Amino acid sequence: MTTILDTIRTPQDIKGLTMGELSSLAEEIRTFMVDTVAQTGGHLASSLGVVELTLALHRVFDTPGDKIVWDVGHQTYAHKIITGRKERFPTLRQHGGLSGFPKRSESVYDCFDVGHSSTSISAALGMAVARDKLGGAEKIIAVIGDGSLTAGVALEGLNQAGHLGRNLIVVLNDNEMSISPNVGALSSFLSRKLTSDFFVRLRKEAEGFLQGVPMFGKDLLALARRAEDSLKGFLTPGMLFEAWGFNYVGPLDGHDLEELITTLGNVSRLSGPVLVHVATKKGKGYLPAEKKPSLFHGVGNFDRETGEVHESKGGAGTYTAVFGKTLIEMAEKDDRIVAITAAMTDGTGLTGFRERFPDRFFDVGIAEQHAVTFAAGLACQGRKPVVAIYSTFLQRAYDNILHDVCLQNLPVVFALDRGGLVGSDGPTHHGVFDLSFLRHMPNMTIMAPRNEQELRRAMVTALGHDGPFAFRYPRGKGTGVSMTDPANPFEIGQGEKLTDGADGSILAIGSMVSPALEAAQLLKKEGISLAVIDLRFAKPLDSSLILDEAGGNKPIITVEENVLCGGVGSAVLELMAAHGFSRPTLCLGLGDAFIEQGTQAELRSGCRLDAPGIADSVKKWLKD
Repeated sequence: MTTILDTIRTPQDIKGLTMGELSSLAEEIRTFMVDTVAQTGGHLASSLGVVELTLALHRVFDTPGDKIVWDVGHQTYAHKIITGRKERFPTLRQHGGLSGFPKRSESVYDCFDVGHSSTSISAALGMAVARDKLGGAEKIIAVIGDGSLTAGVALEGLNQAGHLGRNLIVVLNDNEMSISPNVGALSSFLSRKLTSDFFVRLRKEAEGFLQGVPMFGKDLLALARRAEDSLKGFLTPGMLFEAWGFNYVGPLDGHDLEELITTLGNVSRLSGPVLVHVATKKGKGYLPAEKKPSLFHGVGNFDRETGEVHESKGGAGTYTAVFGKTLIEMAEKDDRIVAITAAMTDGTGLTGFRERFPDRFFDVGIAEQHAVTFAAGLACQGRKPVVAIYSTFLQRAYDNILHDVCLQNLPVVFALDRGGLVGSDGPTHHGVFDLSFLRHMPNMTIMAPRNEQELRRAMVTALGHDGPFAFRYPRGKGTGVSMTDPANPFEIGQGEKLTDGADGSILAIGSMVSPALEAAQLLKKEGISLAVIDLRFAKPLDSSLILDEAGGNKPIITVEENVLCGGVGSAVLELMAAHGFSRPTLCLGLGDAFIEQGTQAELRSGCRLDAPGIADSVKKWLKD
């Protein structure tokens, strides 16, 4: 049986549909989306919430000529489905498949690559200015969520957009706000009427008439504008956006197709910057996602009928869970410990901490820069702040770490979750740059534990250190080691020799220690004997241990799940050069390129950072 969705190849195909057909298409998209994401995993709740908004945008605007800039990309699955990617949608987030985010190389309908939040307004404004310089007339629309609007860069974009006054439409997708029947109905009515051709024409005629009144014309016009602004400000939450220089429209019911299409059509004819406030329900149309939108924000495989997420059975706990549990244990003993995260309470394992110590927990929203400087202020007053942020998102706070924490040598602890290759979220989310961009910061100590017990010890070491300290740990499950021993602190900068070897030494760190040990076993079967050393610290290095290995005139191999430029391999080479050592050295890690999506196992294998890949690279290098 052919569905309406089967007939949609491009957005042009939806322009002739009736409202009833559009509503049916919305439900078909939701069903297709849930069926697919149940198998692939993905960002489901946000995408379910914007199906009608997506259809309305593509119905009103002529993409790809008109540009829709999606923020983050969590909400773009319906957009992908109706822009010629339905057949490939089951490959979502798979190795070699569709990206989970908008990607310019994937489709002409994706006009800007995203993955980190809050960039859409700035990017759209840049496109609008370029359009005006080139004499174009295309519409530029930025779609941003209420969560993303908390980031400073979004507010900076709004500020300049209002100042420049260019033709730009910002759609605020508010999936937290519930519109009360009275205010919402009246406000949406006003928005439609105040943007209609009749009202716009009437307002221009009235302005012309008032300006022509002798002596009092300008005063009357100013009074009329104040009255209009007061009415809109009283009946809507748009005063802030009006102050920024935007014409505010809304809030609208984000699931009412007719209302959305009518209002967006009116807005498309307005001049200057316009903000359209749309209220949507996260997880709309799939009850488990409606009930637990946070769980289904970014979800793995799940049972389509029950909504039960398929958790892998048995084995070790995750590094994230170990971090969260250990931090609670430490905070029980030290009331100076404070936990900070940037809109990732669940993702960073801090839900339990928040429940146990609500007055010592701070979720600052999508504001990584603020989180770091906020932590610096806490540290100045004797608190022990732990900033738990995904490695990829800490990149956004580079200057704050350098200027506000390291320059003052403040004891702020950075817990970097998702260090290394993260899997299906792809190049925007791999945490493979942290060792490099933190290593050159004065006063910073950097550590990467090899297993769960070492993570616990790293936390004790970090919170006992009087200065900036960062430790990174990978996504997913640990190695399953025993954690019954006390979590005693490490000596700063001390590595550990795990095995001896006569033919050379592998210096590994963090998640690469286990595969390095396995690779050494594989090579031993071929008659190659290599020592394995857990460097443990990327800064400071265990110079005596490294130089002792290099002093034997044996080959040195470094292994890290980080870019090679400026990473641990570079640090080892710098150390040996500074002490006059010239030894054959092979640095294994990630090259000067972005890594696409896939499972962690697929990506490590492709980058030759699993045990067979390491062993093969070492064997060929030693032979050469």
